[in-house]
Amino acid sequence: MSSTNEAWLERARHEVPSRKLAKQIAIVGSACGVFGREGYARASVDSLAAAAGVSTRTLYNHFPGGKALLFQTVVTWTANEVREAQLAKLRALLDPERLPHPDTLERDLVAVARSFADLITEYPDHFALVRHIHAEVGHVPAEVLTAWREAGPAPVTDAFTAALTALADGGLLDLHGDPALAGVHFTSLTSGLILQRSHYGVLPLPQAETDRLLRGGVAAFLRAYRSGGAAGA
Repeated sequence: MSSTNEAWLERARHEVPSRKLAKQIAIVGSACGVFGREGYARASVDSLAAAAGVSTRTLYNHFPGGKALLFQTVVTWTANEVREAQLAKLRALLDPERLPHPDTLERDLVAVARSFADLITEYPDHFALVRHIHAEVGHVPAEVLTAWREAGPAPVTDAFTAALTALADGGLLDLHGDPALAGVHFTSLTSGLILQRSHYGVLPLPQAETDRLLRGGVAAFLRAYRSGGAAGA
């Protein structure tokens, strides 16, 4: 469990009766499956309540905002989990205090790309939700989209941008003055491509194909962004 979710649970244990908290957690857990299968627009309050084994009245007692609040809770919870896992992988593989050797830069970036792509199979429920968010963006409340972005994509983007900036400051990359755009290009060429090809993990790719795409994506990224002074340029 992420430290953010652990902190929320710790506060809730002091503010919410234990039976009520247990019921809320059970409702959120079952709702994750319903939203992952049905999406936001098609999931009904009746189906969400039935999956949790409660009445619709009980669901509203716990989540007064109904389906929108419940979806926001589910998406934020799973985004917290994936964010902390992704940031841990990034810190382990691209430590700004110990930059890669120029000769191992490509290998290390492939390892980062692979670790990000692995999240798709490690957190299938989350990426099922994300698939529906993208497909139904016109139907998902704006506050839910904001909560999801702030919980997951935004802090991960900031951290990865900082990691690329450290590589540029170390003379390994030339980000052409736009590290954020370089990060978008890296993701689009690697884990983003795996998301697209696997339909957000619904149809997993063979490992050999995943490796081919990730290696090719990193190679393309380095052709655009490797520093002229780095090995292999």
